[in-house]
Amino acid sequence: MSEWKEFKLGDIADKIGDGLHGTPAYSDDGEYYFINGNNLLNGKISIKNETKKVTEAEYQKHKKPLSNRTILLGINGTIGNLAFYNGEKCVLGKSACYINISSDIDNFFIYYKMLSKEFQSTLLEIATGTTIINVPLKGLREIPILLPTIAEQKDIAGVLSALDEKIDLLHRQNKTLEAMAEALFRQWFVEEAEESWEEGKLGDEFIITMGQSPPGESYNEDGVGIPMYQGNADFEFRFPKNRVFTTDPKRFAEKYDTLISVRAPVGAQNMANEECCIGRGVASLRYKIKSDLYSYTYYKIRYHMLEIAGFNDTGTVFGSIGKEDLWGIKTQIPSTLESEEIDLRLKPLNDRIIENCFQIRSLEKLRDTLLPKLMSGEVKVDINRDI
Repeated sequence: MSEWKEFKLGDIADKIGDGLHGTPAYSDDGEYYFINGNNLLNGKISIKNETKKVTEAEYQKHKKPLSNRTILLGINGTIGNLAFYNGEKCVLGKSACYINISSDIDNFFIYYKMLSKEFQSTLLEIATGTTIINVPLKGLREIPILLPTIAEQKDIAGVLSALDEKIDLLHRQNKTLEAMAEALFRQWFVEEAEESWEEGKLGDEFIITMGQSPPGESYNEDGVGIPMYQGNADFEFRFPKNRVFTTDPKRFAEKYDTLISVRAPVGAQNMANEECCIGRGVASLRYKIKSDLYSYTYYKIRYHMLEIAGFNDTGTVFGSIGKEDLWGIKTQIPSTLESEEIDLRLKPLNDRIIENCFQIRSLEKLRDTLLPKLMSGEVKVDINRDI
């Protein structure tokens, strides 16, 4: 730690500023996206379906001095989101701050420093406002940053970047595998459908369990009891995150049951990775005759998800789907033998996705454990060690 020195964020940045305080002239034909803090996700600028666009002329009016040294930070409403700028065509809104890191500082090290709980907590401490909180640029520039030598900055950033690159690779593999599995199921279920298949309903083929929320006093975030999932807020890619636990579960899903969100919004889909409690916002589905046909179950429900999601438009306040509606969705029902055969074809793809998801969580846990220790100098980098 003797070589670590304290600086202010403003001392190690050539420029810190924020985006447009106002609304640009949007254009559906524009080439530039209007980016705010909620577009900054996992180190990248995320373009969403609802992201507005502007023209070249509007960009020229509001452009900022962004470069490959720029880190973007959410400072209004969505506090603490981070992304590197990689030449994307964009105009920044006021909730996106740009920080141009000086050339003698490793910008990847600063990115991970800003990702740390210590930095994120500082952002919340200096934020102002009641309804919508905001991090003032003046306060941002004053945040202390502890730095080692440039060589150690690069070594630390290299370790953390290697972990993130592996995580990103696994995410990309999963997207490819998911697309392959969906195409395989659709080809079999639609293009190769047999006339002998029976007309039926989802409830004829699957055990459907509608969730029930436990008493509020049984909830905790300390890992006591079993995981409880309430709906879309808990769902990630394939498996939900363990956010809330309960000591008084009422309804259960088994490992590898298909889970769907049945309330506001309807239609998000996941899979249970362990026995869990399902609250009123979740339903679970399991193949009736052989519970180990979880791949067939998952992609069969995914095929019907557009129809299930259509229930978002029902209800007086928010969308929901009840057990009778879910049970009654019409479907073709192959024989058990045929369902087993397609499950065998889907299983290698699905199991690889599942394995990748477990590996992603393991790598994320390692990264999150190392991050504060590396950033404080508690743990030194062994540059000869493979990640």
